[in-house]
Amino acid sequence: MALIKACTARLIQPAKTLLPTLSLSQRYVSADASTSTDLKEVLSVLVPEHRDNIKQFVAQHGNDVVGQVTIEQMYGGMRGIKGLVTETSVLDADEGIRFRGYTIPECQKLLPKAAGGMEPLPEGLFWLLCTGKIPTEAQVKAISKEWADRAHLPSHVATMLKNFPANLHPMAQFSAAVTACNSESKFAKAYADGAKKTLYWETIYEDSMDLIAKLPTIAAMIYRNLYRDHTSVGAIDPAKDWSANFASQLGYENPQFTDLLRMYLTIHSDHEGGNVSAHTCHLVGSALSDPYLSFAAGLNGLAGPLHGLANQEVLVFLTGIKKQMGEDYSGEKLKEFVWAQLKAGMVVPGYGHAVLRVTDPRYTCQREFALKFLPNDPMFRLVSDLYKVVPDILLQLGKVKNPWPNVDAHSGVLLQYYGMKEMNYYTVLFGVSRALGCLSSLIWSRALGFPIERPKSMSTDLLKKAAATKK
Repeated sequence: MALIKACTARLIQPAKTLLPTLSLSQRYVSADASTSTDLKEVLSVLVPEHRDNIKQFVAQHGNDVVGQVTIEQMYGGMRGIKGLVTETSVLDADEGIRFRGYTIPECQKLLPKAAGGMEPLPEGLFWLLCTGKIPTEAQVKAISKEWADRAHLPSHVATMLKNFPANLHPMAQFSAAVTACNSESKFAKAYADGAKKTLYWETIYEDSMDLIAKLPTIAAMIYRNLYRDHTSVGAIDPAKDWSANFASQLGYENPQFTDLLRMYLTIHSDHEGGNVSAHTCHLVGSALSDPYLSFAAGLNGLAGPLHGLANQEVLVFLTGIKKQMGEDYSGEKLKEFVWAQLKAGMVVPGYGHAVLRVTDPRYTCQREFALKFLPNDPMFRLVSDLYKVVPDILLQLGKVKNPWPNVDAHSGVLLQYYGMKEMNYYTVLFGVSRALGCLSSLIWSRALGFPIERPKSMSTDLLKKAAATKK
């Protein structure tokens, strides 16, 4: 702390051996752009200079500690820094996700299922995330009924969805519609009326239950408007579970697809608190924004290609392989394709993970589902064959910490098999699922009175002074 204060006060000058700090004129004016009135032109000169400056600085001082973290961690997206509390799930590098202490196979075994279904009901997982306890069948049915009762959309949101242009991405529509549901927020009203801080969680809970109930209808309307000629989603059937109603609203009545949806909505629900969507929802919620605004912010993070959009990139990759090699390919040809992909500076989408160092258990359970119901599907065969060759290739590369497949390597193939071929929509399904984790965490954040999140940031110049003081 003394180090930070000393740096902040600028009382210590850089050591001579430290990389030189750019002068004011060097930072903001370049000889090539000193008279330019075009801001972009000036930035085009400054950007590469500052990139090189930081690259050299991190190479020399990346392991230096400032406070309790390294300089490399500060520039590296805060990767691995322990700075959040999330009760609902924990991600173990060598085991995968645990929901309140339960692994995915344990959840598949212990959580209640629908009559005739083989996969756990998401309602049961939400109960588990909220309470830490495996629910009874009666408790899960009560959640199903409550969500059915709360599913009605405000008329202005339905009108808004109908009027969106067809070229607006499904995730943008989804986020906007969730934001517009803010008109229904019980928490916002209670806060305005002077509710006690210790009771915030009660209306956060009400909003969260209302929002989760409405998400399938919002998502189904987007799907029908974009891909099914604005056909009606139909009414919610109170006798059906959350996933079964969602499948029907989408227009899918195959019981296998419904069970797939139950599994999909369960395994994508939560992934501890540091991923972009969960962290964003937590961050915005810490400002006491209501669940509609907080979750919409999380959805905007989920829409990014490095997060929820990844399963779409996997399908593009798989389609490219199929187009180039057809269905009659050898393992050697597949290896050649992957090597060519990597040598061209591209990645193999669906492989690697920021935390995991083993095959993602969410991939494994989807693979088991495929082996039961679509073992001869050509796209599933391609996913399986890539599983045989890609990890070894990535290990040979020597640059990848986790060469194993993640959840995105499989999910799109299963959805396509049952007729949902609209790749742009897949992240919306991810968003419906992620609400279970984000909102159960939000309920507990307010119940425990967590403060507004406000980490300290530092400039490169200040970090250089810290490094000089350290030296």
